[in-house]
Amino acid sequence: MWLLLTAFAVSLSITLLMVHHARRGAHRLTDHDLSGPQKFHSHPVPRVGGVGIFAGVVAAVGVLYWLDRELGAQAALLLLCGLPAFASGLTEDLTKTQSPRRRLFFTAVAAALAVWLLDATIARTDIPGLDWLVSFSAIAAVLTVFAVTGVANSLNIIDGFNGLASMCAVLMMLSIGYVAFQVDDMLIVWLAVAGVGAVFGFFVLNFPLGLIFLGDGGAYFLGFYVAELAILLLSRNPGVSPMFPLLVCIYPVFETVFSIYRRVMLREQSASEPDGIHLHSLIYRRVMRWAECERAPRSQVRRNSMTSPYLWLLCTVAIAPAMLFWSSTPILAGFIVLFGVVYTGLYWRIVRFRSPRWLHLHRTR
Repeated sequence: MWLLLTAFAVSLSITLLMVHHARRGAHRLTDHDLSGPQKFHSHPVPRVGGVGIFAGVVAAVGVLYWLDRELGAQAALLLLCGLPAFASGLTEDLTKTQSPRRRLFFTAVAAALAVWLLDATIARTDIPGLDWLVSFSAIAAVLTVFAVTGVANSLNIIDGFNGLASMCAVLMMLSIGYVAFQVDDMLIVWLAVAGVGAVFGFFVLNFPLGLIFLGDGGAYFLGFYVAELAILLLSRNPGVSPMFPLLVCIYPVFETVFSIYRRVMLREQSASEPDGIHLHSLIYRRVMRWAECERAPRSQVRRNSMTSPYLWLLCTVAIAPAMLFWSSTPILAGFIVLFGVVYTGLYWRIVRFRSPRWLHLHRTR
């Protein structure tokens, strides 16, 4: 409980300070670019929410070190590994000088450090053939770095609406912490608790009013953090299925893979170009049409915030069975396939203006 409260209090305090500082004229903290296919805010907003989250986790790890030096030292190593991902993203938030490739490179560096210092490696997959490949340490390390970088990038991709990426990260960490508790892995339990507390300190100011955004620093750090917790849980506990981390993270990961397929294969565009027709963008533009006639900033903020719960539900559709069947590879694999079918069907219905009626529950008179 102390870890949760410490992480929440520190994160909330620093996030409040960032919001106040931005309102006092700190233009470097604020996103003034309101154009582009992935911009959905009506006025300049600070995008340095990652600072409070990172500080909250650091403070909680300090408390953990005070309570248990061995666990605290391992937790501190994880944060040290995550510094390159966080620093590169934060630099982009403040200076707009970090290209996507550079941010991905530093996230890969962070993942490689975790492989080296924490042995956070995907050493089994329960997939014939691939299991043989990851029996070689070099291949396992490369696969792990690729997976962590991919998850971090995918969380950044879904970071477009108030509360969307942050609540999805909370749901993922809660599921990882739950399974860690089941297998008595207290390091992962406490790291998950610290992460949840830190994200909630940011969340209360991000949702529903959108007073501050995660920014690239927050999105890349959270993606790295969630991915590493899942990999550490897998590598430290043989009873956990390798399909569990994938199902837990399947919403942002599938969103990324599907977007790459759609842009490269169907539209013959570069996969790195900004995209305004992700699933969350379509829900905002085509499902939340009840607010489209109003141009007032307050209406746009409401429309932005009401988009996120739809995606929280989609995220939960994957996380709930992952928590129930965390040790069964065949069942988890079946739910991964089922999620892909549900996501694809939902996407094509919305993109063709045939949204299911249950998506329009919030339509006004």
